[in-house]
Amino acid sequence: MTDRSYVSLTFDVDTISLWMSRQDRTAFSRGEFGVVGTRRILKLLASRSIHATFFVPGLTASTYPDLLEEIVDGGHEVGHHGNHHENPARLERDDERRVLEEGLEILENLTGRRPSGWRSPGGYVTSSTFELLIEAGFSYDSSLMGHDVRPYRCRLDDSWVKGEGVEWGTEVDLVEFPWAWHLDDFPWFEYIPPQGGNLTPPSAVLETWLGDLDWALAHEPGGVLTYTMHPQVIGRGNRMLMLEQLLEEINKREVGFTTLEKAATDWRAAHPFEQS
Repeated sequence: MTDRSYVSLTFDVDTISLWMSRQDRTAFSRGEFGVVGTRRILKLLASRSIHATFFVPGLTASTYPDLLEEIVDGGHEVGHHGNHHENPARLERDDERRVLEEGLEILENLTGRRPSGWRSPGGYVTSSTFELLIEAGFSYDSSLMGHDVRPYRCRLDDSWVKGEGVEWGTEVDLVEFPWAWHLDDFPWFEYIPPQGGNLTPPSAVLETWLGDLDWALAHEPGGVLTYTMHPQVIGRGNRMLMLEQLLEEINKREVGFTTLEKAATDWRAAHPFEQS
């Protein structure tokens, strides 16, 4: 990467996979709306010649192969996002590997290309996750929060004991593109009975998202700010208007758009990995 700053628009295309555990037809239909939202997003991005990263669970890909084809035909990156949107923290190592391989096989078979990036469902990472990603040949992860705009390398075998201290593990050749909850549309906009949730005005979200970008431009030039969105969330009317405004405001600034795959390739070229 150069001193130019970048924004990466990322979309977690969960669709029905997010609601499989709920025996509720209304909740399930919220996942179906994810298809509607994805097509709205693809149309908007095409109108501005912007390429984005779409993290797709295997279930979404196998259930909606035409939608996956539209994403690929739009020139966008397809990343791995689990098979049925499983939480890795609830899986044993062998099951975590199985889920990873099942989703990979589906995405590779349907797109003809093996994904280079992974985002964990819910952002959950286990002590096995990065080792499994490296074994599977992934270039980058986008599940951690160790920075806001600076990519960095993941580590294996961090350990800590409350009251005693922390022992840092070993850096590995897996690039991390951090995300954050306040740059994710879901906690701002979604209401899930009976837990509740938020229905925040999009104007407040736009102010927050642009505020982080402006701070990064002033204090962390050359970084990559990652916005995390879900088509079933951001694809609603007034939120699509917000997304249009966001793109317009980004275009007023000296900022480029990038997929995470491209950003990982560029960052790795500028920061060669030195095996310790």
